[in-house]
Amino acid sequence: MKKYILIVFVLFLGVSVQAQNLLSGKFSKEELGKILIAQAKFTPFPKMTDRAGWAKADQETLQSYLKIAEGYLNYEWPSIPATKSLLIERTGDRDEYQSISFKKREVLGTLVIAEIYENKGRFTDQIINGVWSICEESFWGVPAHLPKTKELSGLMDVTKPFVELFSAETATFLAWVDYFMGEKLDAVSPQIRKRIYIETDKRIFTPLITNYHGWMGPTKDGCRPNNWNPWICSNWLNAVLLLEKDDQKRTETVAKILKVLDEFLNPYPADGGCDEGPGYWGAAAASLFDNIAMLNVATNNAFSYVYADPKFQEMGKFIYRAQIGEKYFLNFADADPQPIPDGEMIYRYGKAINDADMMSFGAFYRQPTLKPRRSQYFRSYFSLFIQDEFKNAPKAMPLPADVWLPDLQVMIARDVKGSTNGFFVAAKGGNNDESHNHNDIGNFVVYYNGWPLLIDVGRGTYTRKTFSDKRYDIWYNCSDYHNLPTINGKDQLPGAEFKASNVSYKADKAKVQFVLDIAKSYPADAGINSWKRTVTFNKTKGVTIQDESDLSKAESVIQHLMTAYPSEVTKAGEVVIHYKHENGTAKDFVVQYDAARFDASVEKIKLETMEDKGILTKWGDNIYRINLKAKAPKAKDKYIMKVSAK
Repeated sequence: MKKYILIVFVLFLGVSVQAQNLLSGKFSKEELGKILIAQAKFTPFPKMTDRAGWAKADQETLQSYLKIAEGYLNYEWPSIPATKSLLIERTGDRDEYQSISFKKREVLGTLVIAEIYENKGRFTDQIINGVWSICEESFWGVPAHLPKTKELSGLMDVTKPFVELFSAETATFLAWVDYFMGEKLDAVSPQIRKRIYIETDKRIFTPLITNYHGWMGPTKDGCRPNNWNPWICSNWLNAVLLLEKDDQKRTETVAKILKVLDEFLNPYPADGGCDEGPGYWGAAAASLFDNIAMLNVATNNAFSYVYADPKFQEMGKFIYRAQIGEKYFLNFADADPQPIPDGEMIYRYGKAINDADMMSFGAFYRQPTLKPRRSQYFRSYFSLFIQDEFKNAPKAMPLPADVWLPDLQVMIARDVKGSTNGFFVAAKGGNNDESHNHNDIGNFVVYYNGWPLLIDVGRGTYTRKTFSDKRYDIWYNCSDYHNLPTINGKDQLPGAEFKASNVSYKADKAKVQFVLDIAKSYPADAGINSWKRTVTFNKTKGVTIQDESDLSKAESVIQHLMTAYPSEVTKAGEVVIHYKHENGTAKDFVVQYDAARFDASVEKIKLETMEDKGILTKWGDNIYRINLKAKAPKAKDKYIMKVSAK
C-alpha cells in the first residue's frame, strides 16, 4: 500500500509540472488573434432573428422563463440608497444591499430570455429600463467587497473603479443584452448600446487591463488564488468577447485572461481537491471549465486540448468524490453541507473530459425546469441546448468507496461503494491558511445512511465580521467547535505555519486508516511536542479515534465532538446521540470513552447572532457539543473514542 501511495504522489507531481501555463503557453498573441473568431462574426448562440436556431432550444424551459418574466412586466427598477451600502460598516449586514442588486440582475436576465423566446417586443421596454437602472448604479459590486478603508467607509469611490465578483457578473448580463437585443435596442435609441459599452469599458475592461487586482495572482502572503480568479475571468471573458469591437484590444484582453487563469491553475493541487469545498467548487474548478468552454466556442475548439489534461480532469471529479449522500456533501471550512449541484454544468464538464461518472452525477441532479440565474448567467444558454440529451442521460450517484487526496490531505470512505447505506467517514489535514479557512486540522465527520451524525458545522451567514480580523471570534470558525481537542487551554490558530505533519493514509477493503500529527496547528505555549491522531474506519462497524500525546506540560485536555442531534450521557463511558433524520427514521449511536479517565457533558449551542442565522438555515436550532474532559491528563497519554451504532 505504501508503495502504491508513493507512486501516486510521483504521478501527481509530474502532472503538476507538465501543466504549467497550460492556457497562456499554448498560443502566442499573434496566433491567438488568428484563431479568435472576430467579434462581428462571433455567434455563440443563435441571434434573436434566427428562429430556426431557437427552435432547437428546449421549449419547456423557455416557456417557464416566459411565465416568470410576465410577472416582471410591471417590475419597478429600484435605486439602491447609500444607507444600504453603509450598513456593511454600521451593522455588518450585507444582505439588504445585495438582495436589491441581485434581484435586478435576475430580473434582467429572465426578461432577455423571455424576449428571445417570444420575439414580440413585449419585454423590450422593461429590458431597457433594467439596463438604464443598472448603468446608473454607483457600484456594480457589493459593499462587502469594498476595501476596508476610512476613505471608503462603505461607499464606492466612483473615480477609482475596481472589479470584484458581482461587478464582473453585471458586465456579463449587459453583454448578453447587447448580443441578443442589439437591433431592438438600436430601433429605440443608439444610446442604449453605446452606454452599455461605455459603462462596461470604464468599470470593467479598462481597470482590468491597466490595474493589477489581488485576485489575479497569489496574495501578499503567498496564498494561491481562490474561486474569485476563474469566476471573475469567466465573466470578463464573456463580456469582452461579446462587446469589444476592436479585435486587437479583444485579443490582448483574452491573452491577459489566459495568464490570469494560469495563476489559478498552475498552483492548483494535482489531486484536483478544492480546499473551498463542494459549494465553492461550482465557482472554482467549474468556473475554470466555463472559461475553457467559452474559449472553445470563440476559437472553433482550439482549447479542447485542455480537456485531456490530467489535473483539469481531477479538478472536475472532485465534486462527486466529495459527495456524502443525495443532500449532503463534505463541508470542511466555509463549505455548505447542502449545496445545490449545478447538474447541467457538471454534465457538460463530465462530457468534455469523457467521464461517465461525472455525467451521470450531473444528470442525477437535473432540475426539470430552470430557475432564473443570477450567477454564471451564461450557463443558462448552454443549458437550453442540451436538455434533450440531458434529460435522457443515465442518472446515478457514483459514491466511490474510498478517496485519498494527498495534496489536500483529505480522506473519504464509506461502507458500500455506490450506496449511502451505512457509515461515511472523512477527515482532513492541511493547514490553517486555506481558502475560507476554519481552524480544523485533524477534524473528521461521521455520517450514517447519508445523514449527519458527527458534523462539521460549517459557516453561518456572511457579515462584515466574517472576512475581518474578527473572523476567529466567530465560534464555528474555531477548533474547539470542531471534532478536535482543546489542549492545556489552547486551541488551534490561523496561519500557514499551523499545519498537519507526518500525514499518512492506507486502505483496504475492510479498513481505512488516516494518521497525522496535529501538534503544529496549536500555539507553542500549548506545550505540545506531538499529538498523533489516528482515524480508523472499520467498515460496517464504526470509527475509532485514537490520540497519542507527548506534552511538555499536562494541565488540561478536553475532547470536543459536534452533532446535530440531542445527545446525553446515559451511563459512565457512553454518550448517546439520538439520531433521527427527516424521514423519521430514529436510531441511537454511542460514543464510547474511558469513564475512569474522562468526565462527559453535553451542551446545546445558542444560536443568536447575525452570523448564526446561516447555521439555523442549514441545521436548524440543533447544534450540540459533546465535551470529554480528562480527569488527570498526563504528559504522555493515549485517548480513545469509538463511534458505533448502539
